[in-house]
Amino acid sequence: MSIATKTGDGGTTGLMYGRRVPKNHPRVEAYGTVDELNAALGLARATAEQDFVRANLLHIQQDLVILMGELAVAKEDLERYVKGGFSCVTPAMTAKLDVLVKEIESQNVSFKGWATPGATVNSATLDVARTVCRRAERRVYDLQSAGELDNSEIVICLNRLSDLLWLFARWVETKAGQLEK
Repeated sequence: MSIATKTGDGGTTGLMYGRRVPKNHPRVEAYGTVDELNAALGLARATAEQDFVRANLLHIQQDLVILMGELAVAKEDLERYVKGGFSCVTPAMTAKLDVLVKEIESQNVSFKGWATPGATVNSATLDVARTVCRRAERRVYDLQSAGELDNSEIVICLNRLSDLLWLFARWVETKAGQLEK
C-alpha cells in the first residue's frame, strides 16, 4: 500500500474510524497544529545540548501523540476509541508539566518581562515550539467552542505546555550565560 492513497485529493481527510471531513475542519486544524508542535519539539530536542531538555521533550512528545490521537477521533466515536484501549488526555498529564515548571523555577532561572527569542539556537527552537503550542491551544479551543470536544483538559494541558516551553527557553539561555536583557 502506498502512502499516496489519493483519498484526500478532493479536499477531505479521514478521521479515526473512517469518518471523512473537510481538510479545513476545526478538528483537522487542531490535530494538525499539534502535529506541527510535535515536529517543532523534535527540532528543539535535536538541537538541545542538555540531557534534561532532551529527555523531558521526548516525554512531552510521547504525550502529544496521545493528545493528537484523541483529537483525531470524532466526538461520536470517542467511546469506541476509549473501549479500544486508547488513552485520553488527563489531569495527570498536566500535572507532570506543572512539576517541570516548578523544577525549572526552583533553579534560579533569570527572567524579567518579555524575552527576545534567539539568544541560542536551542532557546530559539523552544520559542518557536512555544508559539506553535499557543496556536494549537487556540485551534483546540475553537474545536471545543464549536461543541466538537468535551475534554477541556486538552486546552489546559497545552496552556501549561506553552508556559513550560517559555521557561525551558529561558533555562537554556541562563545555562548558556546568554539570557537577553
